[in-house]
Amino acid sequence: MGSLPAVRVTPVRPFLNTGLDYAGPFSVKISRNKTGKAYLSLFVCLATKAIHLELVSDLTTTSFLNALKRFIARRGKCSILYSDNGTTFSGANNHLLELKEHLLKESTRTQIYEFLLEQFIEWKFIPPYAPHMGGLWESSVKLAKNHMRRVIGTTILSFEELYTILTQIEACLNSRPLTPITNDPTDLQALTPGHFLIGEPLNAIPENNVASVPTNRLTRYQLLIQIKQRFWTRWSKEYVAQLQQRVKWKLSSKTRIKEGTMVLLKNENTPPMSWPLGRIISLHPGADDITRVVTIRTSRGIVKRALSKICILPIEENVQN
Repeated sequence: MGSLPAVRVTPVRPFLNTGLDYAGPFSVKISRNKTGKAYLSLFVCLATKAIHLELVSDLTTTSFLNALKRFIARRGKCSILYSDNGTTFSGANNHLLELKEHLLKESTRTQIYEFLLEQFIEWKFIPPYAPHMGGLWESSVKLAKNHMRRVIGTTILSFEELYTILTQIEACLNSRPLTPITNDPTDLQALTPGHFLIGEPLNAIPENNVASVPTNRLTRYQLLIQIKQRFWTRWSKEYVAQLQQRVKWKLSSKTRIKEGTMVLLKNENTPPMSWPLGRIISLHPGADDITRVVTIRTSRGIVKRALSKICILPIEENVQN
């Protein structure tokens, strides 16, 4: 396996080197009996993995440039913009065939290049038919798009409502833990992309739980809250639970937990963003020398939890490898 590109490991401000990709289409409500399409434009920082999501109304050059202008206004001007090659920009997604054909037009590229030249932004393409070289933005699209489709389901939202959901998804993705900030056993904070953006993790506003309320009893505002809460439920049960798989007892001894490991304490009755971080201070192996219970130090004190109720952050093994 080759080394990571220099832009992935060079310390720079967020979004100085950015990857770009599109996803969609998503159905949006225009009027009572009329629907339209909208597309997701995703920007990902190659150094910090921070994500910026923009919703565009169509696949025209004007919409793309407007999304790029909004991104620059909020995140700062990028130096290099990376994307898939024109022949593979849409990948295997036939829904984006129109974008592929549009980007191949000479007039389109000329207009985009003129704007980027004015902004001193270099646009680089990965080689044709090599989507694996854009794995960072491909995986970011997968995180955003799959959860959106699962949570929204058949519900058709207006453009503004869908944009609101996307910004909340963006906050969620920018709050995911990357690595412990220090090796101090008493330090219970994890580094997130949000630290590079605002200096701390992005937090959600407390809201009443409406996940179990029937849809026909909700206002449009409450419907958005319910969609987000269902997203958090799926995130906690599907994604975060996968972090637990690396400590299955059938794995080799090198993946066993150890003192000082940072973990996330699961709680079915609270939003995942409120789950506390802690560090393991003691292991309690059974008679078969298999650890099923650990003692954890959190900011609120010392607690004891079963392994099924914690999530070990996927960090230690990656550092060793």
